[in-house]
Amino acid sequence: MKLYIKYMVSLRCKLMVKQELERLGLHHMSIELGMIEIVETIDEEQKAMLKHNLACSGLELLDDKKNILIDKIKNIIIEMVHYTDEIPKVNYSDYISEKLDYDYTYLSNLFSEVKGITIQHFIIKHKIERAKELILYDQLNLSEISYKLHYSSVAHLSNQFKKVTGHTPTFYKKLGKKRRGTLENL
Repeated sequence: MKLYIKYMVSLRCKLMVKQELERLGLHHMSIELGMIEIVETIDEEQKAMLKHNLACSGLELLDDKKNILIDKIKNIIIEMVHYTDEIPKVNYSDYISEKLDYDYTYLSNLFSEVKGITIQHFIIKHKIERAKELILYDQLNLSEISYKLHYSSVAHLSNQFKKVTGHTPTFYKKLGKKRRGTLENL
């Protein structure tokens, strides 16, 4: 049985979900960002308990099909930007469409309707957040960061960075350890 969980965007979230499943005596086949697959079929009481326990940890068990699809889109983007170094062989819209087996126009319209921003803007926000992280790590130069985040050039990265943050990447680096946003709030 597959269950979908909102705000499950990190390895720490996966560990919390695993602990909650173990407390309820449920066995999982897989735990992915935003989705778990359990061996058993859970009854309404177990589902309510899981929902409550996850809510205490800041996570939300999803029931609505639209919200489940939106969460899948968000998790694909988060995984693509924050956890994968591999350059996609297709553009983002084709990649998301292929992963979810839906027409991109439908996904884009649904996402914009529910979230109030476009998928492209959501991707840009996450790429800039990842760029901030990489800038603060100080292990890569801007050219390497722009390549890693699949920008066509350092200028393109710098322009988007300034649009989103109001600062150039160089100025941001000088600011030092400025607080970054959490993935859940992007």
